Amino acid sequence: MATRKRSGSGSKRPKEKVVYIYELLLHGANADQNKQNFWDEFFLLQPNTEAFETELQKLDSAKLCAAKSNLLLLLEKCVDIMDVNDVKRTHNALITLSILTYTMFKKYSNPEDGSVENMFAEFRLGDVEEHIKKLVEKIKELIICDNSDTLRFYCLKLLFIVGSGTDNLDDNLLLEYIMSNNLFDSLKKVLSDSTARLEHGHDIVILLALLVNYRKHDATNPYVVKLSLLDDELALHGFGHVISATLFEFIKQQTTNVLAVQNNSWISSLSSMVGNMFLSDEVDEKMYQIRQNNALLLALYEAVHLNRNFITTLATTQAESSSPPSPSNTLNSHHSISDLSSAPIIDVTQYPTNLLVAVFQYCSVVMMDHKNESSAVNLKLCFIILTCISEDQYANSMMHDSNLTFKIFLHRAHMRHRKATTDRASRPQPLAATLLDLLVEFIVSHFMKKFPMELYLLCTGIIHRVIVYQKRCRVRLIYPWKELWTALISLLKFIVYQEQTLVKKCNIFHLAIQVVNIFNLFITYGDTFLATTSSYDELYYELNREEKVFSEIHAMVLRYTTIEECEYKEDVFKLLNSMVNILAIIKHFQIKIKEWLSAESLSTPTEEQILAQIQKNYDLTLKLQDSLEFFERYTEKPHDLFFRNLVKDVVIDTRKSVYNVIKNYNANKSKEIYEQ
Repeated sequence: MATRKRSGSGSKRPKEKVVYIYELLLHGANADQNKQNFWDEFFLLQPNTEAFETELQKLDSAKLCAAKSNLLLLLEKCVDIMDVNDVKRTHNALITLSILTYTMFKKYSNPEDGSVENMFAEFRLGDVEEHIKKLVEKIKELIICDNSDTLRFYCLKLLFIVGSGTDNLDDNLLLEYIMSNNLFDSLKKVLSDSTARLEHGHDIVILLALLVNYRKHDATNPYVVKLSLLDDELALHGFGHVISATLFEFIKQQTTNVLAVQNNSWISSLSSMVGNMFLSDEVDEKMYQIRQNNALLLALYEAVHLNRNFITTLATTQAESSSPPSPSNTLNSHHSISDLSSAPIIDVTQYPTNLLVAVFQYCSVVMMDHKNESSAVNLKLCFIILTCISEDQYANSMMHDSNLTFKIFLHRAHMRHRKATTDRASRPQPLAATLLDLLVEFIVSHFMKKFPMELYLLCTGIIHRVIVYQKRCRVRLIYPWKELWTALISLLKFIVYQEQTLVKKCNIFHLAIQVVNIFNLFITYGDTFLATTSSYDELYYELNREEKVFSEIHAMVLRYTTIEECEYKEDVFKLLNSMVNILAIIKHFQIKIKEWLSAESLSTPTEEQILAQIQKNYDLTLKLQDSLEFFERYTEKPHDLFFRNLVKDVVIDTRKSVYNVIKNYNANKSKEIYEQ
């Protein structure tokens, strides 16, 4: 038998039998010619993943030509040996196939070795087609079998390797076989089983997100159709529980980190340089986790966007006693979590909660980071999800249900111009109120030079949709509207003061129209959804108190109407027309208040006195404006590039994680498998 030197000594040791066989097969030798039971014995040997990958990477064009027949034979034998009753051999066959698939994708994604299309050309799809079809059938059986969680684990990881083989998902020809031989029902069965879901739910949810995005716009994707029509309550709730549990786990960890920093006050006494040395790893780890959550949020988006039945699970109380799935069982690395008994956060395992609560809290964590690109991408996806939810009638009815209240802790960014809050959790309130709190927090905490215009448009669009629902259904949500009005006026103020910088980068007039029309909804239809008559008084008071902002906006708009080369001329005139009522209200009450001050010989009236004058002088005529309730229904097409880049990032991150998970899991599970 071939030997090799032991490192650090002159002695030699026998080469592992499985490595010797790898070399024979990949050199084109007929390894099984003298042994009738060769393959049965081969699949009893524990695979050496590193050696197999190394030998495969050594193959150049000539060597690959010599080894091709053996590689096809290996594929055939791996598929043939799979049996739910033969755990050892099936386990080893799945690992062997995973390494083979991973390495060949990796090899042919290298420009020096050619493209993935060349890989399929080398082997000719006709040579492997029947084997792959048979493999998918075997995987369907193994996923739903109860013999071994380990086999199910490796089946899912093999599917991940296939699904993440190419950066561009649509270029992956192997996925055609998973499209034509649908695995959806098998995956659905695991999601419906609370025990199996705990171990494998995270993988299945992300796998479905990838499969749904394969050429979703080019042809009929069966996974898009199946997910759209899914009405199995257990599967839908399982899908939602996987997402909420994982988001809550992330939230808990971030809350623990914040508390640890606050409790160790001595850190603040160190220099900023030393502080950054301690905090950089923590920040990098948080950014890594946020990026990893893109896959899960993509799955949530697809479910919300495609399946109206899924909407019913959003506000359904979840109080499963089992702990959420650990990232160590998924594509992510393991992260220990310390005791959270004193953390100011609702625990999914101890207090009734739901998926919307998880999404709101998660958004509040991501919003705290203003500068990182990963957070911006993640937050945009969150806002798109909330846009879809805010357009749905049933979701709105749940969020505005006064009998469905939650006490939710929202993270808030530390800012110099406001005091740190002592009440770390809100009062029990409908979910719509918490959603508005979240959006108000975003508005007031993101006034910066690198202005996130797209996020602001999504944010104000969600607010508009929620208020339109209240108007149409005459829902009177008890909410401190003054906080929303103040935030929106601050946004207009920022636009005015940063006009010269912003107008060169984005269409500030479009955003201003959305903000002004939200005020117009309150002015024109507030009597149908404001909970108290005094709310109208407070609205008119705020408009008059901040009359300088609206006057400056008006002056800015008038100036742009005279600029011929203004590329946003249409929106400029729309904004000018939308401000008619606000300017009329300000002018009317400014005159009335000045007359009263003159009559009373006063110069500095109190808020109560101004409110009293507003209540007495509602005798003004306003213009009835059209289309205040109109908003363009969400469509994915304007965000096509965003989703293509997002899916590409998810594919790359999945590929990076899954191979290491297989090797680590194999090392930990090998003894268990071989003792069975």
